Amino acid sequence: MAELDGPRLAPRSGKAKHLVVLLHGYGADGNDLIDIGRAWQNLLPNAAFVSPHAPRPCGQAPTGREWFPLTFRNVEERWSGVNMAAPALTSFLDAELARHALPPSALALVGFSQGTMMALHVGLRRAVAPAAIVGYSGILVVPEDVAPEKFAAEIKCRPPVLLVHGDSDDLIPVQALFHAAQGLAALGIPAEWHISPGVGHGIDPEGLRQGGEFLGRFLR
Repeated sequence: MAELDGPRLAPRSGKAKHLVVLLHGYGADGNDLIDIGRAWQNLLPNAAFVSPHAPRPCGQAPTGREWFPLTFRNVEERWSGVNMAAPALTSFLDAELARHALPPSALALVGFSQGTMMALHVGLRRAVAPAAIVGYSGILVVPEDVAPEKFAAEIKCRPPVLLVHGDSDDLIPVQALFHAAQGLAALGIPAEWHISPGVGHGIDPEGLRQGGEFLGRFLR
């Protein structure tokens, strides 16, 4: 199993009381999202930030990384992909919490695109709920033709979730936000959401502000 690593930011206040893990999208790497940590440091002075590089070289972006391949971009590939990538990410989260001597409840997950798929998949299956999950421009990955109660049996915790999406996203259409919110509601997971008008597959300043303030509410 690949060991993950990536850029880190120490907390402004000295000793970390929270750990915010930033999960990048397909074809990027950890350097792509670590600046979000810089943008949120004033809001979250007690948080350490880390943005791990995904475990695999990206098939379609030679210098980038991927959590799992996106060759067919279908339900089956995404479902097998999140399950394949989950153990390495789970191990990394546990190791980073241990590094800072933090309890599992001090964790927050933030994802973008494929990173959101990973944040939701891994975050909802942790024995202790993360403090919060923020998902930008992503998808709640569910298996094809599975009984809802069978899928629900996998969910171990119900952290607060914020979903943010641009209404002009042509890579993952904004409908994915509504599918995710409905899927989370069916699992009894509270989800808030924000739609950024005129924004494509990316994060605008308002979405960034909303994400930081959402984390600030739960990382007390």
